[in-house]
Amino acid sequence: MAIRITSDSTCDLGHLVEECNIGILPLQVHLDANSYYDGVDITPQDIFDFVAKTNVLPKTSAPSIGEYEEFFEKQLQKYDEIIHFNISAKSSGSHNMAKQAAEKFGGKVRVIDSKALSSGQGLLVMKAVDLLKSGKSAAEIESIVNATRNKVNTSFVPDSLDYLHKGGRVSGMIKVVAGMFKIHPLILMDDGQLVPGKKYKGRMNILIKQYIRDLKEMYPNYDKTRCFVTHSTADTELVEVAKATVKELFDFDEVVETVAGSIITSHCGRNTLGVLFIYE
Repeated sequence: MAIRITSDSTCDLGHLVEECNIGILPLQVHLDANSYYDGVDITPQDIFDFVAKTNVLPKTSAPSIGEYEEFFEKQLQKYDEIIHFNISAKSSGSHNMAKQAAEKFGGKVRVIDSKALSSGQGLLVMKAVDLLKSGKSAAEIESIVNATRNKVNTSFVPDSLDYLHKGGRVSGMIKVVAGMFKIHPLILMDDGQLVPGKKYKGRMNILIKQYIRDLKEMYPNYDKTRCFVTHSTADTELVEVAKATVKELFDFDEVVETVAGSIITSHCGRNTLGVLFIYE
């Protein structure tokens, strides 16, 4: 049975999409009256320019049931089964749309709620790719991935709370205080939902090292296959500091840098950075 691994564009896997033959269905970004497809005809810089000009965040939307049906039908022209990944159902309606669309195909499409976002979702997609290469069936892949979902560290540290404030996720008072005292709260996924964590203080290039040290202390046992250093068009120096610190403290087979797409960027803003991996 030929199996196709697919995902919404929110997995932020960059060059791995083509290298690993992953099918991608883009979510949409709306700038005023114009609509664009994540990763197709819009870039993070377009988001930054729009927000700077209008002082409001873009709106984002999930594909419709019909768009999912069309996407799955196209994949099934060449494959017998599909395993499709969605951004957390608590963050988007895409998972429910995909589940309803999958009903049309009589069990040939398995839809997984990643309970994550960005490359946290991407870690599960890549786990499925690894399992497929090892000869696992679609049912086996689905079972193993579902058992792994709650062992994904999906966390990041924003440079600014501006976008989170505009999106209604933090109050104006918190934004002002954070800016005044250079406070950068850790944001992490807990059972598919974004929650605040530890508060870091100071310059990003310094505090990002402490963030990574904290991750090592929190997760001493981890899957060494891969780690993602994912950022929203962050400063090169910050990214290099993060990668070097990960390599110093952890023992991953590969540390992969990826850049967040327009959907994730629309909610977190520039210079946000996260280190994501599966723990044991």
